[in-house]
Amino acid sequence: MFWNSEIECLPREELRKLQYSSIKSLISKLYSSNAFYKHKMDSVNVKPDDIRSLSDISKLPFMTKQEFRDNYPTKMFSVPNTDIVRYHVSSGTTGKPTLVGYTRNDLDYWTDALARSLTSIGVGEDDTLQVSYGYGLFTGGLGLHYGAERVGASVLPASTGSTERQLELMQDLEVTVIACTPSYFIHMMDVAKEIGIDFLRDTKLRKAVLGAEPWSEGIRKRIEESSGIRAYDIYGTSELAGPMFTECEERNGIHICGDMAYMETIDPDSGESLESGERGELVITMLKKEAFPLVRYRIRDLSAVYDDVCACGRSSPRIARISGRSDDMLIVRGINVFPSQIEYALMQVPQVGNQYMILLTRDGALDNMVVQVEINPESFSDKVEDMISLRSHIESELKKYLNLAVHVELKAPGELPRFDGKASRVKDKRSL
Repeated sequence: MFWNSEIECLPREELRKLQYSSIKSLISKLYSSNAFYKHKMDSVNVKPDDIRSLSDISKLPFMTKQEFRDNYPTKMFSVPNTDIVRYHVSSGTTGKPTLVGYTRNDLDYWTDALARSLTSIGVGEDDTLQVSYGYGLFTGGLGLHYGAERVGASVLPASTGSTERQLELMQDLEVTVIACTPSYFIHMMDVAKEIGIDFLRDTKLRKAVLGAEPWSEGIRKRIEESSGIRAYDIYGTSELAGPMFTECEERNGIHICGDMAYMETIDPDSGESLESGERGELVITMLKKEAFPLVRYRIRDLSAVYDDVCACGRSSPRIARISGRSDDMLIVRGINVFPSQIEYALMQVPQVGNQYMILLTRDGALDNMVVQVEINPESFSDKVEDMISLRSHIESELKKYLNLAVHVELKAPGELPRFDGKASRVKDKRSL
């Protein structure tokens, strides 16, 4: 299913011409009207006329989140305040939140991107979509809300929390699709099980649009096996606009609307551009944003860009599942460790539940990492020897994937914290 087949299936060469034309126009406009961008381009001695091909975008300097913070709240905006119709503020997961402004056109492009995305996974006017992302300053709730309304779906703006009430409404209103963080959906599955609700038997829920935090294929498999629904990955950040892009039914990467965004990957250390399919740090240029332009913004998310045409027929580039962030890498005893690696290793052990925490402390000069792991109810035993054996097995799996000895603490079902919004699974106390 397509929302706009003409642009979604545009031949790749025509898409590149369109992207080049958009970048050229964007750069010329910003250089002549925005002091921030003019200064950045002058600092590397690049003028708009130097951009003569799509690949010349690599001549332009990167943007960083620190620049957003340094220019807080509105110094980087490119339109008068009278043109701003909405503000959102990032969650501040990695530091001080950033403020983003939107013109009416910005909101329209954002909504259109989500209309294409929801249509690509078969969401339409026959669906009722429960939005369990937070509403308000966070972009998730309102983004999905307007995208779902545009494709004609009925929207239940549930936001976060009151999980039993959400499950009741899901049944009463025959909700078919839910959008939330994967950690909140896992929490919802736990609550549903406690009160005797089976998603397939007792609800009409068949699809989930999950994102706003990294999650693995292992978690997807567990969600689908436990709930019987089909789960799709969604991507976006507040700086882009909010959640914008999803997988299609093929689930072979997240489709990026090529007429709205130009994606690159770079080596996080050297900044050198990478080829299609090579995993690195995502860099994005938003081609149509008016209030808060982005040119070569280093998102810090780690992924790969694929240029081949998808089996669904869409020619738009796709990005691989986000595996972590280049700036949330943990260095433990000199070894680079990503939380996503830990989740991947844990998901290889069937007895491990869906909740875990990573605790880091320092004893003198020595780093200590403890992974607290919740055990599945059916695997939890009161026999000490069983638990010791399981703990040793999990520690062995972690060492195999991390090349690092890690101490594991087993936790009873329900003992670790649940999350309504983005999961926060790392507690690093080494700087205290």
